[in-house]
Amino acid sequence: MNKLRIRNPAKHILKNSEIIEKTSVKKENTFLNLGFNLILPILFLNKGKQWFGEYLEPYFDNVAVGVLVVAIAFPVAYFIYDYLKRSKYNIFSILGLISVLLTGGIGILEIPTQWLAVKEAAIPLLIGLAVLVSLKTPYPLIRTLLYNPELIDVKKVQLALIAHNSESDFDRLLQRSTWLLASSFLLSGVLNYFLARWIVVSPSGTDAFNSEVSKMMAWSWPIIAIPSMVIMMYTLMKLLSGIKKMTGLELDDVLLGVSKEND
Repeated sequence: MNKLRIRNPAKHILKNSEIIEKTSVKKENTFLNLGFNLILPILFLNKGKQWFGEYLEPYFDNVAVGVLVVAIAFPVAYFIYDYLKRSKYNIFSILGLISVLLTGGIGILEIPTQWLAVKEAAIPLLIGLAVLVSLKTPYPLIRTLLYNPELIDVKKVQLALIAHNSESDFDRLLQRSTWLLASSFLLSGVLNYFLARWIVVSPSGTDAFNSEVSKMMAWSWPIIAIPSMVIMMYTLMKLLSGIKKMTGLELDDVLLGVSKEND
């Protein structure tokens, strides 16, 4: 009888907190994200001058610069729209916005093209460094990227870790996962650099530069995003495997959205 009184309140509190978290966090629209951050910029960089050049000519001496300005306006507008709609942002979305603005700045100011490759490498490398440095802070970024309450039932895992006296082992698991995660950003930075150097060779502020930037954006998905995602998924699976060993919880109990309904 006493055991029931100790266990049930915790179970109901956890269940209620899950409901509150799920209803309070609005999900990002994946189609809008891809459309405004990838598809529309690529399309406009390729066809913008052909379709809208006559409308841009009165406002820009160099129409290629005008096309680039409009192309980067799509992801900027999406960032603002998404923040106003969900009231949510993080350091990674901000860095993504900065990356877009830097690309535009390189084209608009006609900065030497090789700086685009430096910028493309610098952003993921900075993120990877931040992930590692965060290990020395009370807020390791592994908890934001993978071990976060939108993906994993953190409260349930924490209670199970305490019950199994596995908290220190779990901290070491998070450290190993952090190094794996940082390696994905290192790989992304290296691939970004060589992809940009290989594809974007024309002077900035030209139609050819715009076309090459759009080509680089398109190729970045199969060449960069997929390998990095494979490493991140491997890291997540190692993390979940470690959680199972240390807590006895099954995958259905840990991942939000796939857990079974229990009375």
